[in-house]
Amino acid sequence: MESNTKPFTTSRRGLLRAGAALGASAFGTGLLGAGLSSTAGAQGMYSNAGAQSISTRAEALTKRDAAILRFLAAAEIIETDLWQQYNELAGIQDADVPGGSGNAAYGKKIATLDSDMAQYIHDNTEDEMSHFTFLNAYLKAKGADPVNLDKYRTLKGSQATGAQKDLPRLTNLMQLSVDTSWWTRYRSRTANPDLGGAFPQAIPALVKGQFPAIPRNDDDLKPDKHLQAIANTAGFHFAFIEQGGTSLYPSLAQAVKSPEVLRILLSIGPTETMHFQTWQDKAGNYTPLTDPTNGLVFPDLNSKPLGGEDFQTNLIMPEPTAFLSRKFPVVSIIRGTEAKDAAMGALKALEDDGLFVGQSREFLTVFRDLARAADAA
Repeated sequence: MESNTKPFTTSRRGLLRAGAALGASAFGTGLLGAGLSSTAGAQGMYSNAGAQSISTRAEALTKRDAAILRFLAAAEIIETDLWQQYNELAGIQDADVPGGSGNAAYGKKIATLDSDMAQYIHDNTEDEMSHFTFLNAYLKAKGADPVNLDKYRTLKGSQATGAQKDLPRLTNLMQLSVDTSWWTRYRSRTANPDLGGAFPQAIPALVKGQFPAIPRNDDDLKPDKHLQAIANTAGFHFAFIEQGGTSLYPSLAQAVKSPEVLRILLSIGPTETMHFQTWQDKAGNYTPLTDPTNGLVFPDLNSKPLGGEDFQTNLIMPEPTAFLSRKFPVVSIIRGTEAKDAAMGALKALEDDGLFVGQSREFLTVFRDLARAADAA
């Protein structure tokens, strides 16, 4: 795909330049207390250029704030791992986001959602990498344990042309059960998950099976509709992942104590919303079809009987809905933002998504412990 070989010239500012020296193995760090083992270059920049000044002008982290930051760092490591897999096949590979060489056939199908998808995938990958490297550097500067998940990189990734075939992964993008209720949740004028609202799936079949969002090998590059269905699945999965962060940051922000930690969450969180807004818009450009190999149906959401505002594909702004109490007038909001069990809810959504199919019990235990600690705050 032409976009995969185009040089990337736009500066991402000083913070993101820390990632330029990272190799492909740097997209994730490891277990608690192990340090920034695979991000030494980035960590060095933070500790030498900024982390020391942070430590001298603010008190040490509370146990509560550290637990929240560690869970968010783990979540961002997971996001980086999955986005790196997408970028290897359909994004731009450069010094900022190295790894892979692109898959022209898959990239072409992804580009049916938007001609700039390669750039967007690249930038989303780089953003998530910057999030976890910053959070880990901040934790370490405050004398708290960073998060390292390297020992759990055990999953086999795509064997298709363009992927780093021998690189072990944290996440599985080839057996997904994608929840697409985010589509109708943001279009509903009456329901809010924080008030017990339920939302229909945009693509009901996606949540009922286990489908690839990247080609598993070169056999998945045909027939044509099968490969397009894989690209469509990716398009909806992009938005599913980013709507989780959109809600998670404001939910956990309600529990932090330090104004500086609150500032971190309020500064990173909106970038997740920017990602979600982009992917929600692009998902609506998918091609309606039925995958001839497995029967996966992508219906025309603008046609009857589905038609109506809750499914309309050119709506990308959140509609006003109930908030806090139905005694108040409706308001356009991020939904949901209930703080109770927010971290465990996010973890459950990732598990239900199929991202951890094949992962070890130890990995899931560690991730659940991080989530419980964050919610206990």
